[in-house]
Amino acid sequence: MGHLRANGFNVKSNGVSDVELLKIKTKYGVPESLQACHTAIVENYVIEGHVPADLILRLLKEKPAVVGIGVPGMPSGSPGMTGPPEPYSVYTFDRAGKTKVYATR
Repeated sequence: MGHLRANGFNVKSNGVSDVELLKIKTKYGVPESLQACHTAIVENYVIEGHVPADLILRLLKEKPAVVGIGVPGMPSGSPGMTGPPEPYSVYTFDRAGKTKVYATR
């Protein structure tokens, strides 16, 4: 959350149980393959996992016809994760669960 705050986002944390978080992911159609430890709603888009702020801003500017974007797992060097950076992909997803690479890092 610190990464998002540092990039101008107003972040509100809602601590919920794992069961409640899974219900939220299901409600918003986050594919199992993209499910991670964090889920956010930003201007009607779902942001799943350790997504860099610049890609959230790009999503909000481009306004693609998707449900949201996500990073599966917890890649080393992604926002909020320590360790040497490792390559990872950020995916878009739609209501049918179809994913597509949005960006790579």
